[in-house]
Amino acid sequence: MSAVLAEGIRFFTRETGILDGLSVACGAGERVECDLDGNVRENSVFDLASVTKLFTGLCAMKLKEQGLLDFSRSVFSYDSRFRALRDLPVGALMAFSVTVRTPERLDACADRESALRTLFAAQVADRQDARAYSDIPAMILKYVLEAAAGEPFADCVRDLVLIPAGMRETWAAVPPERLGDCLCYDREHRIENGRRILRSGLKPGVPHDPKAAVLQGDTGDLCGHAGLFSTRADMIRFCRAVLDRRIVGDHLLREMAVNRTGRRLPDGSHTQYLGLQCYVRHPEQYYSEIPVYMGSRAFGIGGFTGNHVSVDPERDLFTVFLGNRVRNRLTVLLPEKGKTIADYGLNGDGSGSFRWSDGEVILSSVKYVHQKDAHLHRAVAETLGLAEIPFEES
Repeated sequence: MSAVLAEGIRFFTRETGILDGLSVACGAGERVECDLDGNVRENSVFDLASVTKLFTGLCAMKLKEQGLLDFSRSVFSYDSRFRALRDLPVGALMAFSVTVRTPERLDACADRESALRTLFAAQVADRQDARAYSDIPAMILKYVLEAAAGEPFADCVRDLVLIPAGMRETWAAVPPERLGDCLCYDREHRIENGRRILRSGLKPGVPHDPKAAVLQGDTGDLCGHAGLFSTRADMIRFCRAVLDRRIVGDHLLREMAVNRTGRRLPDGSHTQYLGLQCYVRHPEQYYSEIPVYMGSRAFGIGGFTGNHVSVDPERDLFTVFLGNRVRNRLTVLLPEKGKTIADYGLNGDGSGSFRWSDGEVILSSVKYVHQKDAHLHRAVAETLGLAEIPFEES
């Protein structure tokens, strides 16, 4: 067991309280290192949140490999309910290359039926967002993949990813006997432009993501952008299956990791660097979801609930962080005009605590994502003896 890895984990669980619990695994070749701390156990079941998009992307690549999915065909040609997407190629959704919007917010819909009607009314926006990453493409891809595979999306994930990887503890509908192992993501606190929001009453096995919660709930009808639940052991199996090319071949792994959206702007900054339903290395590490010890063929993604998965097929590396930054935490702070997070008593790195309206002191996980390099990825690199890889355009 690595002392430096344990120290990195404890920064989040004990030193700052950013996370309620954290379970980590990393591997290089046949070597695997694991550790955990806080309110997690070896058999804990985590809400993967947006890490689900990796499964969506890999299913799409496998169906392409099998000749069942054509990225040049339109979304409408696979599912005619998307009437406004007659001219939108499937590949554009995979690559986040267009902004697609629904007529109203899906998480504002009263029930599953109205949310589905809203999703099927999605259309290409007149003006493209500066931020390319979005949940909507993966939500639509679910239905494209169902049409291409001829089966429900959850079955597609099972047949194309879970079975080849030997994953028996990953579900869209968590079995009743394992609901007690699900982490609790209840009592999430947010402050948005002065408005205080408390999300409470979340049930185990229901996705924390509000869009997946209304569309998927506990039905098992898996969404494309979020909704999978898994254990650390299964996520190790997932990473090893990807690296061993048991899910898709080397050519398609390379294709996934090609930068589709990143470019330098006139002011010297960069846009997001995204591959096919995943992140790739970014030239500014502060904005990179991929660690510095992985190269231009690496890809990965994070999940809002406190997760991260990245793999480097060229170097045979993987990293898995499964945490809980939601339970009784301040997760989002968008200060009112003229204020900064310091005005709310938080530290510059987003850590600290805030006194809620009822007087309860709430720990903060604001800016959690920017703490990973210094405290977790650094520990992984030291544990596995990995050097920094200079950034190269993929």
